[in-house]
Amino acid sequence: MPKLPYSRIVGTGGYLPAQLVTNGDLERRIDTTDAWIRTRTGIRERHVAAPDERTSDLAVNAARAALAAAGMPAHDVDLIIVATTTPDMVFPSTACIVQDKLGCHGGPAFDVQAVCSGFVYALAIADRMVASGSVRNAVVIGAEIYSRILDWNDRATCVLFGDGAGAVVLAPAATPGIMSSHLHADGSHRNMLRVPGGVAHGAIDGRPLLEMDGQAVFKFAVRVLAEVAHEALERNGLTPAAVDWMIPHQANERIIDSMVKTLKLPEHVTVARDVRTTGNTSAASIPLAMERLLATGEAKSGDTALVIGFGAGLVYAATVVTLP
Repeated sequence: MPKLPYSRIVGTGGYLPAQLVTNGDLERRIDTTDAWIRTRTGIRERHVAAPDERTSDLAVNAARAALAAAGMPAHDVDLIIVATTTPDMVFPSTACIVQDKLGCHGGPAFDVQAVCSGFVYALAIADRMVASGSVRNAVVIGAEIYSRILDWNDRATCVLFGDGAGAVVLAPAATPGIMSSHLHADGSHRNMLRVPGGVAHGAIDGRPLLEMDGQAVFKFAVRVLAEVAHEALERNGLTPAAVDWMIPHQANERIIDSMVKTLKLPEHVTVARDVRTTGNTSAASIPLAMERLLATGEAKSGDTALVIGFGAGLVYAATVVTLP
C-alpha cells in the first residue's frame, strides 16, 4: 500500500474524574459565591481527581475511549504524545507510563509541555510524524490534575480549574485532516501565569502553586487568539463562514465571548463552551470539548473545526481540523 501523505483524526475519547466540585461546594470553603464565579468565568462546576488517581490514569482512560471509537487495538499504536503540565513524576515521561498501561511497546512516547496550548502543539507534532510515514498511528492526549497545584485559599485562581483528560487517534489519510498548525510563544510574558516551584536536593524549591495575573492574561489571550485564528484561516483560504465549529481552550467564558466578538463569527458557527461544566482543564480542555461534541451528536463527521489554544509561557496556537 502506498504511503498516504496526510493524517486525520479517526477517534476521540475523554475522561472526567468522578468527584464533582460545584460552586456551592466552594462557597462553603472559601470567601466566594456561585454568582461571583459564574459572572466572572461562566463556570458552574469542575471535576477533581481522586487521591489515588494519577495523570497517567486519566490519560489511559481517555486513550482507551479514543481507541475504541477508532476501532483500533492498542497494539497498533506507534506513537503516544501526552500534553501535560502535571506529570506523574519528574521522569519517566507520563507518555511512557501510559504506553506501558496500554500495553503497546516499541514506538516513541514522550510528553509535551506547552500548558494549555499543549494539545495543539502535540497534535501538530503527531500530524507531521504520521504524514511523513515515520509512524503509522498515533494517540495524542491532553491530561491534567490541576487540583494538586492550586492554592485552595486563593479565590481568584482555585475556582477556575478542573481535572480531566481528552485524547484523539490519528491515522494516515489521502486528504488533509489536520489542515495546518500554527504554533507561537512569547516568553517575555512568562511571569503572567506560572508555578514557580521546583524540586532541588530532595525538597521543594520555591512556591509550587499556581500564580496568575488574571487581567494581563485576559488581555493577552483575547489579542493573540484572534491573531492566530486569522492566521490559520488565511493559510487555508478560509473565511469564518467556512467553519462549522470553533473549539477554543476552555479557560474562561468571558475570554471566549470576547474572542467570538473580535472574530465576528457568523451565527451558524457554534462555539464549544465546556468550561461551564469542566472548568479550565488546561491541555485536556480542547480534546474533551471535541469528544463531547461528537459523543452528543452535536458535531458530525466531516465538520470543519477551528481549534485555538493559549496558555502559560505565554504560548498560543491554532489548527483547522476535519472532525471524524
